[in-house]
Amino acid sequence: MSNQQSLLKKIASGSLVLQILVGIIAGVGLAMVAPDSAKSVSFLGGLFVSALKAVAPILVFILVASSIANQKRGEHTNMKPIIMLYLFGTFAASLTAVVLSFMFPTTLALVTNNATVAPPEGITEVLNTLLFKVVDNPVNALMTGNFIGILAWGIALGLALHKATDATKQVFHDVSEGITSIVKVVIRFAPIGIFGLVANTIATTGFDALAGYSHLLAVLLGAMAFIALVVNPSIVYVKTRQNPFPLVFQCLRESGVTAFFTRSSAANVPVNMDLCKRLDLHEDTYSVSIPLGATINMAGAAITITVLTLAAVHTMGVQVDLPTALLLSIVAAVSACGASGVAGGSLLLIPLACSLFGISNDVAMQVVAVGFIIGVIQDSAETALNSSTDVIFTAAACREAERKAG
Repeated sequence: MSNQQSLLKKIASGSLVLQILVGIIAGVGLAMVAPDSAKSVSFLGGLFVSALKAVAPILVFILVASSIANQKRGEHTNMKPIIMLYLFGTFAASLTAVVLSFMFPTTLALVTNNATVAPPEGITEVLNTLLFKVVDNPVNALMTGNFIGILAWGIALGLALHKATDATKQVFHDVSEGITSIVKVVIRFAPIGIFGLVANTIATTGFDALAGYSHLLAVLLGAMAFIALVVNPSIVYVKTRQNPFPLVFQCLRESGVTAFFTRSSAANVPVNMDLCKRLDLHEDTYSVSIPLGATINMAGAAITITVLTLAAVHTMGVQVDLPTALLLSIVAAVSACGASGVAGGSLLLIPLACSLFGISNDVAMQVVAVGFIIGVIQDSAETALNSSTDVIFTAAACREAERKAG
């Protein structure tokens, strides 16, 4: 019994990243050797993602309310520079995607099966959806994972409790600590969950379906890699005046890898919260910036919308001038901020961008169908970029504030 307990302790205290790597390799191996068995372990991945999604809403709500209620007067939370970084980063991603799409134009052999879901009719509808999410019923917001609504109610409750007794504030602080402990336990099961996700994905789809879209994927992944390895480090350096790559690589390794396989920004919120705590960032800052980033910091979504829209443009032979390309960058950036509030994510916002060029909804929805085909890679890389950037920008803003204060 003591040997078993010793083994469990070693596993619990071991490197999570290394354990995840082992899970990935084991998942790939099982899928290649025994595909049927690989599909049967898919429930492990489903359980892990469901656990993360279950704990994320209540974690955000309690943590935000507790942080604001316990915040000392005159204490700054660096939210303004973080929001500016979110918006600038999303626009820069869209602009990068435009440039690469013109340097390496992509044409598509459009499929005939249209998606059955309805896209939003315009930016107004996207923004309208976001506004109504702010005033969502708090119980419904927690049940559906509506982070905009959860943030709004968490902030409102925190402000209302700001003048409460110290005992009341301490209760909220203790509850937030308790939920954080639960999150840590869930995260320790990441290697098992990712093993199930990888095994099932490769056994079910393989890579044959992606071969015909290699050029499109190359442009998409190239743009995302450029943002992750060039643009984001440049922003971090400007903010901190320090070598940005240790922070960038740590965030990609500890946040991006998990997000890549869970393919859910909401599920990765607890992972990012835990990473921010280990980076010794200000809790009052990251408790708000991380769930907010999961909604409005959407560099990967902006790239997806832009690249697939311009692929449709090149396929249809539509001529694009510079002002229209810049307008597309703005529209894609604004639309991307509402991507998480639309069923189907960034892909369903492609018809909105296509409408700028007079491309019919029927053609646009065929492009959406192509997006679903390459979604195994596209959505995974998009979520990894989005989620890891949340921590990168939060850390950059916090360290800039420390540098100026020191």
